[in-house]
Amino acid sequence: MAVGTAVAPAESGGRRAARSARLPSFLTAATPARIVTLTIVLLALLFLLPAVLDTFWMTVMLSVVIYSAVTLGLGLLIGRVGLVSLCQIPLFAMGAWVGLRLHFATQLPFPVLILCSAVITGAVGVLIGLPALRLSGLYLALITLMGAGALTLVLKISQFPNGGPGFFGFQQAGGSTITSLPRPAIAQTDNAYYRYCVVVVAILFVIAAWHFKGRPGRAWASIRRSQVTAVAAGVNPTLYKLWAFALASAFTGAAGTLLAAGPGGVSTAQFPVVNSFTLLAVVLMAGTFSIWGAVVAAAFIRLIPELLDKEVGLPTEALTILFGLGVIHAVTTAPGGIVSQLPNLPKILAAHRAARSTS
Repeated sequence: MAVGTAVAPAESGGRRAARSARLPSFLTAATPARIVTLTIVLLALLFLLPAVLDTFWMTVMLSVVIYSAVTLGLGLLIGRVGLVSLCQIPLFAMGAWVGLRLHFATQLPFPVLILCSAVITGAVGVLIGLPALRLSGLYLALITLMGAGALTLVLKISQFPNGGPGFFGFQQAGGSTITSLPRPAIAQTDNAYYRYCVVVVAILFVIAAWHFKGRPGRAWASIRRSQVTAVAAGVNPTLYKLWAFALASAFTGAAGTLLAAGPGGVSTAQFPVVNSFTLLAVVLMAGTFSIWGAVVAAAFIRLIPELLDKEVGLPTEALTILFGLGVIHAVTTAPGGIVSQLPNLPKILAAHRAARSTS
């Protein structure tokens, strides 16, 4: 009896530690202020931007929306579980490839294509995440980079993107010119498809927030702090690590299918493996502990380059230096990324103005 009495408090204490280790998320508490803020943001994305932006910038914003699902998945792995993956860009391409192949083979409705692509890509993500059961840090990053190379080789062998008949069939003579998916009937125009993607990606964010505030989020936080403590608290690290890889990969696969129906379709030039390093840099710089970091990271990787190129005339190669400086800043002074500093921005600007006025 004494043994049983001693064990019970230890277990409850471990569970309390796991609950207290949960990382903060904007959506973990549905307060009226946050609901109003989310509603305003969604309305602005759905109606204000299409009304004020031209075709070029709407195409850029569409890519920001789609890439935010990719950065959401990578941010989940890094910020919530403490895992590193350099395989998200090839998984992004695989999501587009699976969507295209399923369309050629089955003519499934577009929402079903998104779901199937997410499931298949999530399964591949589980296979890539198996080394995470014993590896971490640089070693895990190298293993996922090898997985990225393997996926890229598969896509090259299949002549991605290729419009041959069936799931595995392809045109022998250089492939097909069909590189895009037909859009759903309710989203035929570019603006309508942009709104469609906003809704789909918003659903992915809600799914992620539900995971963060629920049992998976508490388990991931416990694993990130200490795997030994997590096991003592009754958490299964094998299950929840693979769960994280599956969810992150599913988000990325769904984004790939959305991209395949975008303007111009897809091509191999959109998915170089080296972009995985850039994606990792912008996610770290934007912030991995907040769900809003995914949106900021997507803006960094898709919107900022266009702004610097079109408005400032800065070559896109200079972004590598800027991203490097941003990562150094995040690692040394702002572990929460730029998102964690945004609430303090008015105070910083006010202090700077006060210092200038006194001098």
